[in-house]
Amino acid sequence: MSAKSLCYYLLLLVVYFSLSASSTAASKVSAIIVFGDSTVDPGNNNFIPTVAKSNFPPYGRDFDGGVATGRFSNGRLVTDFLSEAFGLPSSVPAYLDPSYTIEQLATGVSFASAGTGLDDLTAKIASVIPLSQQLEYFVEYKERLKLAKGESIANKIIAEALYIFSIGTNDFILNYLVLPLRPAQYTAPEYVAYLIVLADAAVRDAYDLGARKIEFTGLAPFGCVPAVRTLNHNEPGECNQEYNKFARRFNAELQEAVRKLNGELAGVQVVYAETYSVGSAIIANPSGYGFENVVQGCCGTGLIDLSVLCGVDEPLTCQDAEKYMFFDSVHPSERTYRIVADNVLNNALQVFL
Repeated sequence: MSAKSLCYYLLLLVVYFSLSASSTAASKVSAIIVFGDSTVDPGNNNFIPTVAKSNFPPYGRDFDGGVATGRFSNGRLVTDFLSEAFGLPSSVPAYLDPSYTIEQLATGVSFASAGTGLDDLTAKIASVIPLSQQLEYFVEYKERLKLAKGESIANKIIAEALYIFSIGTNDFILNYLVLPLRPAQYTAPEYVAYLIVLADAAVRDAYDLGARKIEFTGLAPFGCVPAVRTLNHNEPGECNQEYNKFARRFNAELQEAVRKLNGELAGVQVVYAETYSVGSAIIANPSGYGFENVVQGCCGTGLIDLSVLCGVDEPLTCQDAEKYMFFDSVHPSERTYRIVADNVLNNALQVFL
């Protein structure tokens, strides 16, 4: 190879690696910032006066160190797996946990609160943190980040972060489908539409605060969680298909809202993360996903055990949560969360990789 050819070859390599580095940097996620309910709460409820807590055994028994962090599962959540997949820490910390410094929260933080919803009434029912307050905490977080990192670096972290919303189930199973107030005000389609307006407003609020990469998670088939099966008076032990209709209606309207947001907000990329289909697929074919039980939770009797009831019935808790789709009567096991995370990563979040 002549000297001229060698120089040309080296130049091509430099250009190639420069472009590759530029592409990687452009798609890099600086942090995972989370809003939502128990599906993504890593322990914020530990620090507020509510009964909606899980900071005791058997919760967290498969988490690093066997610690019950406040996550409603035996181990990690979807957001923890996503954080790791983006090259960030293997778990997303709770904003209200004083043991974390702003330096640690700079690569990921969750403002989520178990029991909350898009509807502020849902948060009041469970005495937890409403979504509006979570967004206020985010404003506070931004100011803390600027003080710690400087305005330029803080703004870069905020702009390049991935924002995840996982919320909505409690508006139905703790509110509309069990209490009389909202049904007296809204028909079923009207209530779903009302929630979509709130979801749209929350995304716009996050956008105004600097969010540009946003994922909004659709609802899973919550009519099939063990507690709902147990309380299904018409068909005990079976999925409540009326409940699942609410999830499908919400998801369809949320996808339309996402399309609208992308068309109206400059420079934003909002994606819808599908979870209903993967949940349904597991329920239809448990063994295909390595599960032996999809109708009961691992904790206690597995029928209505949740939060403190899991602690009371801890001696009854299953030995191997890997075989169970659900850890308690409402929340998935770590293994289920991993499957959902892989699905979300390989589909909705591909644009951010």
